[in-house]
Amino acid sequence: MTCWYEGPLAAFDTETTGVDVETDRIVSAAVVVQDAPGTRPRVTRWLVNPGMPVPEAATAVHGLTDEHLQRNGRWPAPVMYEIAEHLAEHAAMHRPLVVMNAPFDLTLLDRELRRHRASALDRWFEASPLLVLDPRVLDKHLDRYRKGRRTLTDLCAHYEVSLEGAHDAAADALASLDLVRALGRRFAARLERLSPAELHTLQTTWHAAQARGLQAWFARSGTPETVNTYWPLRPELPAAA
Repeated sequence: MTCWYEGPLAAFDTETTGVDVETDRIVSAAVVVQDAPGTRPRVTRWLVNPGMPVPEAATAVHGLTDEHLQRNGRWPAPVMYEIAEHLAEHAAMHRPLVVMNAPFDLTLLDRELRRHRASALDRWFEASPLLVLDPRVLDKHLDRYRKGRRTLTDLCAHYEVSLEGAHDAAADALASLDLVRALGRRFAARLERLSPAELHTLQTTWHAAQARGLQAWFARSGTPETVNTYWPLRPELPAAA
């Protein structure tokens, strides 16, 4: 029987106006699907006119300018709907979805749906739950004592995964997918008997423990930063009183 990391996988990634999931916007997104290792991936891309200026710092990362997005990007409302529908199709097929640092991309998508469609992301997965594989959470759990950063670029270098055209949504999604396959092979003894559904549940616990550990480190170092323990989607912030 084929192990999940040798079978069909999809991957999702976004490029954005910044790093605040509550206020920043999606400017591009991609879903990459691969039926088996070495097979040609199928790529779906979206380019979005976010309706707000793109900070120079964000453009410096992904190269998408205001002018380009205004000329070529689509309005957010239909794009967010299409992305959610696309992800729901994979969930219905029980195809795992790879999302590097899932709480960022999925929460941002949720907020965009609430903003433009008055609907939460969870609505699309009431019939078939989303099965998320997050290479960042998996790596931090499986090789927890390794020192060094764990960005997508760093993890790809560590696991010898090709990452060409970093900070392009499709390139990052494909690299994340290949990275999960590499993690599966490297830690096969610990992963091959677990189903994607079981891994999804375990990652919820692993991420929470990782977040608490990072919060404790921040406290010891005097860093006034709060680490969110929710995975793969952060709950909506309560409305201001």
